[in-house]
Amino acid sequence: MKKTMLRMTYLSALSVALLTGCSSSVEEDELIAANRGAQALYEDAKQSLEVGNFGAAANILSQLDSRYPFGPLSHQIQLDLIYAYYKTGNTEQTLATIDRFIRLNPNHSDVDYAQYMRGLTNMEADDNLFQDLFGIDRSDRDPSKTREAFADFRTLIEKYPDSKYAPDARKRMVFIKNRLADYEIAIARFYMRRQAYVAAANRGRYVLENYPDSSAVQNALEIMVECYDQLNLQELKDNAMKTLKLNFPNSDFIS
Repeated sequence: MKKTMLRMTYLSALSVALLTGCSSSVEEDELIAANRGAQALYEDAKQSLEVGNFGAAANILSQLDSRYPFGPLSHQIQLDLIYAYYKTGNTEQTLATIDRFIRLNPNHSDVDYAQYMRGLTNMEADDNLFQDLFGIDRSDRDPSKTREAFADFRTLIEKYPDSKYAPDARKRMVFIKNRLADYEIAIARFYMRRQAYVAAANRGRYVLENYPDSSAVQNALEIMVECYDQLNLQELKDNAMKTLKLNFPNSDFIS
């Protein structure tokens, strides 16, 4: 009887060991298969990126990001997803992915790239297809995204001055300054058409004070000269004219 009980106990223990071993083996196999699947899917996403199929790439990368948020490829998947969303023109998703990456990986070696892409995304969001294709002047449109882009590029330059993206960010900031200055000029001319000369002159002065190195300075001074003339503010007109003559002697306002 004792031998029978011992035999049964031994067989039970052996069965448990075998089942445990099988379970562990199955889990390992599933893990290996999952990793192999993630790598294969990522290769598909990279191929889609290379051929310009950004929508397909974004779809695959988004699935990978959801399934394997902490896997060995997670950081690269997120960075590639930023680019894929950007290329598809999905501004909200791009910015959300960028902000999440920066928040969770503030010390990552590619965080400067994420910050640079934030500036590009906001800059592209402010772009106007008709302006690009047909040369239509839309300098009066809301520049809120342009201001965000300027702040993004400034953050990049201040935090990562040695980044390889910093030189291009500086060039884009110059362009943005001109864009914002042109916006102020457009608003000033709007006020002038409605004979709101004080408001128009203030916009001109704002350009001088905030964008002194922009291409809109001449226009700002000319607006100020005309507005002060309309308001019979001779001293202010003379000061504006003096500055205009000194910096833009070929201006049509100088006679």
